[in-house]
Amino acid sequence: METKTVQDLMRPLSEYRTISIEANLYQAAQALDQAQKEFEQNPKLHKILLISDEQGEIVGKMSQLDVLRVLEPKGQPIGDSGSLSRFGITPQYLKPMLNQCKFWDKPLTELCQGAARVQVKKLIHAPAEGEFVEEDASLTEAIHQLSLEHHQSLLVTRNNKIVGVLRQIDIFKEVFQTLSECKL
Repeated sequence: METKTVQDLMRPLSEYRTISIEANLYQAAQALDQAQKEFEQNPKLHKILLISDEQGEIVGKMSQLDVLRVLEPKGQPIGDSGSLSRFGITPQYLKPMLNQCKFWDKPLTELCQGAARVQVKKLIHAPAEGEFVEEDASLTEAIHQLSLEHHQSLLVTRNNKIVGVLRQIDIFKEVFQTLSECKL
C-alpha cells in the first residue's frame, strides 16, 4: 500500500453525473434519483453528483443528504453534529436544542415547494480544505484525511484543478486486500 498513490485508486470525473451550478434543486434531486436507480442496478456506479460552473469546471459535489439539508434551513446555524462530536457534543445533547428550534414546522409539501426552485449555486458551499487531496499524495495521507475529517470521498486535484474522486470504499478495499496479504 505504501507505493500506491491517490491516483491509483481515484475515479475519473467521466464516471460521474454532473449538473450545472445553474440547475435548481428539483433538477438536482431528479439527477440524484436517477443516479440511485443506476447504482441499484450496478453498484460500481456512483450516487453523488458533481457540480460544474459556467466553464464546465467541477466546483463541488452534491449528495442525497445535501438535498435533505436544504429542507432544514434552521439547522445550519447549529452546525454539523458530526463535527461537533470532536468537542464532546453528542447527538443526544443536541436533540432537545433542535426540537426547540421547531424544525419541520411546515408540512413537507410546503417545504419542498419552496426549496424546489432554489438554484444549486445558492446551495453549494466551497469544499473545505480537508476535502481535497493531490493525485500524487500517498494512500496513508488520504486515509488520514478521510478518517480525521469524516468524509465519504475526497476531490482529487492536479495543479489546483479537480480531476477525480477518491472514495472511502475504494481505500477500504485496498486496505482490506493489504490486510489479507499480511501474515498475522
